[in-house]
Amino acid sequence: MNEVTIGIIGLLALFPLFASGLEMGFSMMLVGSIGFACLSSPHAGMIMAGNELYGAIVNYGFVVFPLFMLMGQIGYHAGIAGRLYGVANKWVGHVPGGLAMGTVGAAMGFKAVCGSGAATTATFASVAVPEMDRLGYDQRLSTGLVACAGSLGVIMPPSILLIIFGIITEQSIGKLFMAGVIPSLIGALMFMGVIYGWIRINPKVAPKNTELVTWRQRLTSLPELGWALTIFIVVVGGITKGYFTPTEGGGIGTICVLLMCILKKEMTLKKYIVCMTETLRTVGMITLLIAGSFMLGRFLTAANIPAIVAEWLVGLPFNRYLIMVMILVFYEIGGSFIDDLAFVILATPVLYPAVVKLGFDPIWFGVLVGVQFMIGSVIPPVAINIFITKNITKVPLKTIYRGSYPFLIALVGMLILILLFPQIALWLPSLFFK
Repeated sequence: MNEVTIGIIGLLALFPLFASGLEMGFSMMLVGSIGFACLSSPHAGMIMAGNELYGAIVNYGFVVFPLFMLMGQIGYHAGIAGRLYGVANKWVGHVPGGLAMGTVGAAMGFKAVCGSGAATTATFASVAVPEMDRLGYDQRLSTGLVACAGSLGVIMPPSILLIIFGIITEQSIGKLFMAGVIPSLIGALMFMGVIYGWIRINPKVAPKNTELVTWRQRLTSLPELGWALTIFIVVVGGITKGYFTPTEGGGIGTICVLLMCILKKEMTLKKYIVCMTETLRTVGMITLLIAGSFMLGRFLTAANIPAIVAEWLVGLPFNRYLIMVMILVFYEIGGSFIDDLAFVILATPVLYPAVVKLGFDPIWFGVLVGVQFMIGSVIPPVAINIFITKNITKVPLKTIYRGSYPFLIALVGMLILILLFPQIALWLPSLFFK
C-alpha cells in the first residue's frame, strides 16, 4: 500500500474508535502513532508519539489556555456574573424586555472575564432564568436566550477556542483576540434586535419590570462593571500593544481576578481548591486532545493527506467563497456529532492548508470557525449549551429549543455578515498590529 492509502485507512479507523467510547485524544494518539509506524518503522512511531506528548505537556506557549481557564473558574465561583447581571438589571430592567437585553450585556461582560462559554451558560441559567421567571417572562425567551448567550462570547477575548486555533495554526493569538471583538459586539446587538422584535410581535413574552430603581442605585452599581472592564482592558490591551505575551497576559488576568475576589472577600480556600481542580481536569482533557491532534497531524502529513485535500479543494470548479462555505458546513456537520472543540482540533490541521492555498486570511478563518462553534453549541445532537440550560433550569428541551431558534438565526446572520465583509473581523487587528 502507498502512503495515501494508509492515510485514508487511518482516518476511517477513527470513526469506530470514536463510536467505541474511547476518548478522542487517545483515539487520535493511537491512529497517529500506529499510522506513522506503518509509514516508517515501529521505533520511529514510538519516538514520534513520545516527543509529541512530551511537547504538548512542557511547551511554554501552551500555558496560555490553563491560565485563562483558571481565571474563568475563579470568576465563575466568585459570583462575578451575578453582580454584572445586577448592574444590567438596574440600568435596563425597567424597559420592556430590558432584563433579557441586560442578560446579553452581562453575559458578554462575564465571558470577557471568564473565557468559558459553558461556564457562562451555567451561570446565567442559575442567575438570570429564575429572575426572568419571577417577572413573568416566557420560558422560551428566557431559556433560549441563556442557552445562546453563553455561546455568543466564544470569540470574545480571552477566547479558549481562539487560543487553541492560534496554537494549531501558529497564528498570533493577539490578532485573533482583536479579530473577535467586533463580531462579538455585532452578535450581541443582533440578539438584542431579536428580543426587541419578539416583544413587538408578542408583548406578553416579556412584561415590564415595575420595580423602582433610583439613579443613586444605578450609579453605585457601576464600579462592579468597572472591575470587569478594567481587567479586560489590561489583559487584551496589554497583549495587543505588546506589553506582554498572551501567556503573561493570562497570568496577569488570573492574578487580577483573584486579587479582586480576595479584596471583596468572595474567594475562600475551599472555592480556590475547586477552581484549581476544575481547571486541571479540563486542561488535562484539552492537552490530550492537542497531543493527539499533533500525532495524527504528523501521520497525515507523512501520508500527504493535507496536501491532497488542499489540491482537491483548490481544484474544484467553484468560486473560492463557495468552497469556504463547504468547509464551514463540514465543520458544522462534524461538530454536530463530535464535541465542537474536539472537532476543531481534529479537522483544522487537515483543512487549514487548503484555506491558506485558496488565499484566505487565517485570522478571518479563525473567527469563522469560532462562529461555527457558537452555532454548533446550540444545535443537536451535541448541543452542550442546551443541555446545560436544561439540567439547571429543569425546563423541557422542547421549550428551550423553540426559544433558541430566533437567536440561532441571528448567529447564522452573523456568520453571513463576516463571510461577506471580512473587514468586520480584520479591521481591529490591522489597526493594532501595523
